[in-house]
Amino acid sequence: MSKKTLVSAITAALVVGAASTTFAAANPFSDVPADSWAYDAVSTLAADGVIDGYPDGTYQGQNTMTRYEMAQIVARAMAKTDLEKADKALVDKLAAEFAEELDNLGVRVADLEKKSDNVKWGGELRYRYYDIDRDSSLGDETHNKVLFRLEPKAYIGDSGWTANARLDYEMNLSSDENNDGVLVDRAWVEGPLFGTTVQAGRVPVFTAQGLMFDDRISGGTIAFGSDEFKTTLAAGRYNKDHDDVTGNESVRDITAEYYGVQFDYTPNDNLALNAGYTALTGIDANYAKSYKSMALPAYGDDNTANIWYVGGKYAFDKNVAFVGEYAQNTDADDEDQAWTAELQYKGANVSDAGSWGMYAGYRQIEAYASIAPTYDDIIGAGYKGAVVGAMYVPAENILATIEYFDGEETYSGKDASKFFANVDFFF
Repeated sequence: MSKKTLVSAITAALVVGAASTTFAAANPFSDVPADSWAYDAVSTLAADGVIDGYPDGTYQGQNTMTRYEMAQIVARAMAKTDLEKADKALVDKLAAEFAEELDNLGVRVADLEKKSDNVKWGGELRYRYYDIDRDSSLGDETHNKVLFRLEPKAYIGDSGWTANARLDYEMNLSSDENNDGVLVDRAWVEGPLFGTTVQAGRVPVFTAQGLMFDDRISGGTIAFGSDEFKTTLAAGRYNKDHDDVTGNESVRDITAEYYGVQFDYTPNDNLALNAGYTALTGIDANYAKSYKSMALPAYGDDNTANIWYVGGKYAFDKNVAFVGEYAQNTDADDEDQAWTAELQYKGANVSDAGSWGMYAGYRQIEAYASIAPTYDDIIGAGYKGAVVGAMYVPAENILATIEYFDGEETYSGKDASKFFANVDFFF
């Protein structure tokens, strides 16, 4: 990228209105005349200390810029505290693109972010519709709701620690009703400790690429290692239903102890492998009430689940990738295996308007081999069948998704299908 190209890209956001400004200062660079199309932008960035020239007083805009030179400019822009919201959004994108170079230069993105704002807000507004058809006694199901989600992150001094939360509020469009109130789904602190990264509180946990678990526990996680090989430990309490129950059961009765370890190996950009183990202990005998008291097998004689899993992702090129994962619960008498195989083409990037992706695959998730799978295309644990889906970004930070599942219940063999549509507006 030339410096002239850089100026046209970065100053469009950093120097709003600068083109109409008349500079009384002397020409900062001998090779950028006052009648140059880039004069105003270059002069403003030079005056602000964002760019500098060569010792001989020239700018040499025709020369190719290295990524480290670009990273230096980004670092200086990040240090400015008076950026407008749109300007900061551009700088954040540049910081993500040049994160490795910034790290090598000793520039910590999080440290620079908190200089301008101690609390960073994010979130989404989501519309979701799905329709489930089942031939079994479980019957059909329709979901037509809007979710408003806030995800604040607060920097705790200069410690490197942050306080994080996720707050959800859901509205039912079919009945024009609100839910019972704002749900604090997650709340945790995160930071470095003795060479590890620690999370504590009501923390998010994601295992086996989401085949086995994508939810939260009340406890903590510890991650250590490198970008190539990382180990993550997790322990806490887990309530599958996340709320109070009626009848003779108490919340504690159906809340299990959760323990897990996952190993992630990522030797290059094309390959990512994982393997791990998750255990649930102290599960209540009525834990299968999600299946409406059907005659399902128990987790085991001592009401425990020991689930082992292995899988990974391989990218054949920049457009095509294969994802596979397998899990087995060694304590279950039946319904003890889960696996997924998925072929992906391209991918939707919410920061890139017009990007899109699609996939096709097959999932078999038996009732006791998965605790909280992440997939929206399948009905959940206890189902198997073919899945297809497509994602499209019509405008920046807007993601539209359509997915379809056609299969059956694993424990009854009854046919089941699901149509899923989702639109996310991220901010």
